[in-house]
Amino acid sequence: MELTADERRMLEGQDGEGTALAMKILVGIGEAFRARRFAGISRAHVALSNQEGDLWFAEKLAAQGARCRVPPTVNPGFCLAVFPAEGMATPEETAMMQRTFQAYRTLGARLSFSCTPYLFDNIPRLGEIVAFSESSATPYVNSVWGARSNREAAQSALCAAVTGVTPEYGLLQAANRKATVVVEVDADLADDFAYQLLGWVLPKKIAHRIPAFVGIPGDVSPEALMNLGAQLNTSGAVPMYHIIGVTPEAPTLEAACQGQAPETTIRIRQGDLDAQLEELSASPGPIDFVMFGCPHFTIRQVERVAQRLRGQRLKTEMWILTSAYTLNLARRMGLQEAIEAAGGRIVADTCVDQPCWKHLAGKTGATDSPKCAYYCHRRDLRFVLRSLDGCVRAALKGRVE
Repeated sequence: MELTADERRMLEGQDGEGTALAMKILVGIGEAFRARRFAGISRAHVALSNQEGDLWFAEKLAAQGARCRVPPTVNPGFCLAVFPAEGMATPEETAMMQRTFQAYRTLGARLSFSCTPYLFDNIPRLGEIVAFSESSATPYVNSVWGARSNREAAQSALCAAVTGVTPEYGLLQAANRKATVVVEVDADLADDFAYQLLGWVLPKKIAHRIPAFVGIPGDVSPEALMNLGAQLNTSGAVPMYHIIGVTPEAPTLEAACQGQAPETTIRIRQGDLDAQLEELSASPGPIDFVMFGCPHFTIRQVERVAQRLRGQRLKTEMWILTSAYTLNLARRMGLQEAIEAAGGRIVADTCVDQPCWKHLAGKTGATDSPKCAYYCHRRDLRFVLRSLDGCVRAALKGRVE
């Protein structure tokens, strides 16, 4: 790779051992993808996992003196103010979360602990070069905001934050952002849940190619766009999509395809979504809990749940996972009070894929997120998939009809 004087200085250790390690890793990635040079970044997001390998790497960089040139936002672990106090996290698990907190604070990260920073405090502009990891974040910043990020690992995004640069390859280059498959949607997209199913089913038909959607309404909600990207990237490592007349790089189909003929056109029908729901979901019947917030719930989603719970009492546990920013708004607006009066919980800083959910192991819940069901399977949590409203109804009845 062709390095600038500043990049060479970092690689040779003149900015410290930790920065040199980060730069060495990025050079290796660049060479693997045949990048000629680095591009400067202005934003980053690190999908920390609060797991041993992730923590080892972050602590290693911190101990070697690395500090972030570009302070990244970070993904959730579990809330230290809630789960240890209620006996839902062991002392060992709590200690690991505390170490994770300290490592990223030492590195100079912005401790947002949310998987949706692209909605409130880390919003890039059109064409801005960034380094985002996290399966809902990468598609959103690429597709909805029109920024440029590769599908980074937590470690590569952290290295980019430390050095301020990332190898220039892949989606950082305009030619690689074109749609190569047209997706005609002939299905009922009346609610945000339909976009969860659309995002999960599509990669089976298009592999890793970038789709351009035709037939999606122009008033599609931010939550639907978030759901679509999260499922595309979790189900099939699709880091970007275009929606004709909606997303910024797709005012027309010709623009989305950059003037070239698409490789193929496919059609998604209602039957595809119905079959996907049947395949993903556990059977209807009694449930023990409802879990929302994978990706983290927005304030509009929290408000919708609160409205449907006022004056009623849940028959199951309900957990709503969100950002600290949204939780603060929910508290101010009386939404947290309404949810807790019904017997539900809303917590910040927490992911579905954490050890704090041991008490739900072996039980059956309801969720609106295929991503949630996918991640939680390894923790022995089973899910019936339904819309947001369907999950609320199930929590009030104690069963999915």
